[in-house]
Amino acid sequence: LQADPEAAVRALQEKRRIRILRANPDPIVDPIREILFTSNILLTIPSSPASLEKLDLDEGWKDRIRAAGSERQAFFYDHPVHIGEPPESNEIVYGLRGLDRAIEWEKAAGGAGARDKAAVVLSVSVTHMGLREAAGAYIRSLLAEAPPLRHLRVYVFTELDCIRLVREALSPFLSPGPLGDSGETNRRILEVFGADGEYGRHYSFLKAIAPFWRLFVDPAVKATFKIDLDQVFPQEALVRESGASACGHFRSPLWGALGRDAEDRPVEPGMIAGALVNEKDIGRGLFTPDVTPPESVPAGEASVFYNRVPMALSTRAEMMARYGAGEDLDGTRTCLQRFHVTGGTNGIRVEALLRHRPFTPTFLGRAEDQAYILLVLFKGDGPFLRYLHEPGLIMRHDKEAFAGPSIEAARLGRFVGDLARAYFFSRYAEAVPWGFEATKAQLDPFTGCFITRIPWTLQYLRLCLKATETVRSGATAEARALVSLAAERLSPLLDADEGKAPSVRERWSGEAAAWDGYYDALGAAESRTAKARLSVGRRLVRPCRVR
Repeated sequence: LQADPEAAVRALQEKRRIRILRANPDPIVDPIREILFTSNILLTIPSSPASLEKLDLDEGWKDRIRAAGSERQAFFYDHPVHIGEPPESNEIVYGLRGLDRAIEWEKAAGGAGARDKAAVVLSVSVTHMGLREAAGAYIRSLLAEAPPLRHLRVYVFTELDCIRLVREALSPFLSPGPLGDSGETNRRILEVFGADGEYGRHYSFLKAIAPFWRLFVDPAVKATFKIDLDQVFPQEALVRESGASACGHFRSPLWGALGRDAEDRPVEPGMIAGALVNEKDIGRGLFTPDVTPPESVPAGEASVFYNRVPMALSTRAEMMARYGAGEDLDGTRTCLQRFHVTGGTNGIRVEALLRHRPFTPTFLGRAEDQAYILLVLFKGDGPFLRYLHEPGLIMRHDKEAFAGPSIEAARLGRFVGDLARAYFFSRYAEAVPWGFEATKAQLDPFTGCFITRIPWTLQYLRLCLKATETVRSGATAEARALVSLAAERLSPLLDADEGKAPSVRERWSGEAAAWDGYYDALGAAESRTAKARLSVGRRLVRPCRVR
C-alpha cells in the first residue's frame, strides 16, 4: 500500500467488480413510501435524579425508572442515551430531526408527495430490564417537547413490543418443525427477534422487521434502510458533489440487480451500502475518507495487528469509489460490491431478505454490520447476496457532537471487542460450508484481517502488549481494568473452544434455524387475506407510534 497506493486501490476494485447482467425491473421509485427507515436507540437510566424530575412524565413512569436504577445492569453499550437528556442535546431528537429535514428537502425538490410521511422504526435497547416498559412513554414525552416531526411516522419497539408481535401476529402460523412444537418454535424465534442484548440482536431485528411490515402493516414497503441517529443526510452537498439527493440514490436500478463477480460467480446486490463523512471533514468535500493510510506502523501492539492499514485501503477503494460514464466502473454495466460497511447507511430489499435470510448472531457485540452477510456469503448455488456500493450515498457523521467523552470512555471496551471479533470471525470462517480460505479470500483486506488460523495466539499477544504499553505510560489502573475486562469477555469464548459451552458453530446453526422459523411463519401468514393481516398488524403497531 505504501509502495504503490494507486495500484493497491485498482487491484481491490477489480476484485470487488460486478458485471451487471440485468438491472432490477422493479426498482425503488417512491423512496418515502417504499423504504422503511430504521435505527436503534441505546437507552440507560438518568445521569442524575434532577434530570428525571424535570421530565413531563406521569409519576408512575418516573417510579419505574427510579426502580430500574437500583437493578443490576443487564446490558452494556458504548454510549447510551441517558433518560432526561434535554432535547437540544439529545441524540434521539437530533437524528430524527435530521431525517425529517431530509424528507422536507425531498418534498421541496419535487421528489416526494407533499402529504407523504416516511415510516421510521426505532428499536430500543435498554441497559436495565426495568426500563423496557417506560422506554416508549419516555420517548413519546421527549418528542412532544421537541420541534414537531412533520414528515415522519415514528414507531418505537422495545423487547416487550417484539414479544407481542411474535405472539399475537405470528404464533397462529407456527407449526411443528425442526425447532419442535409451535410453542418451542415461538420461544426460539423470540431468542433472536428482539431489541435487547448485544448489538447483533437489534441489528438483525431492524432488517427482519421489513417483511413483517410489508405483510402486516404496509404492502408498499419494498426495502429497509438503517441510519444511526448521529448521522444526517447533507442534501445540498449530495446533489452538488454526487449528482443526486438521498432519495435519488435509493432509486438506483442496480439495487436488486443480477450480475457476475470477478470470479464469474452469480451475485445479487440485494443490499445497498453508503458511506460516512465526518462533520469536521465535510468542508474538504463529501468524498473525504474518514480513515487515511498511516505514514508508518507504530511500535508495540500495533506492530502485531494494525487494522488501520487495510481499513484505509478499503475505505479509499470501496467506500469512496465513484462511477463514471466511459470508465471501467460506469454504474450501469459495472459496479462494485462491498463488504466493508457501516452500521448505519445500509439497506436491503425485502425480496432479497426473504430469499437469503441473512442475520447477525445475537451474541456478537462488534462489527455486527459486517457479520450480517458472513453466514450467507456463498450459501446455496447462487446468486449470492451482496452489497451494492452506491457512490455518493453519504451521511455526515456528527458523533463528536454527542459521544466524544463516551467514545473515549469506551476505548477499552472497543479494544476487547476487537479481540472477540477476531475470535468470532475466525470461528465462523471455520464453520461455514464453503470453508475458511474462501471466506477470508473474499473478505480481505479489511473484514478478512480479523480472520486468522491462530485467533488465541494473536489476541493473547495483542492483550499482553497493550497492557504492557499502558503500564509503561503510567496508567497502571487502566491496564488492570483492561486485563480484567478481557478476562470477563474472553473467558466464555475459551469455554466454548474447550467444550464447556456451545460452540460458535452450534450457536450459529441454532439461530439460523430460529430465523428459518420466523421467515417460514411469514410465508404461512401470506395465505391469510391481506385485509385480515393488516387488521392484526396495524392494531399491534398502533401503540408503538410515538409521533
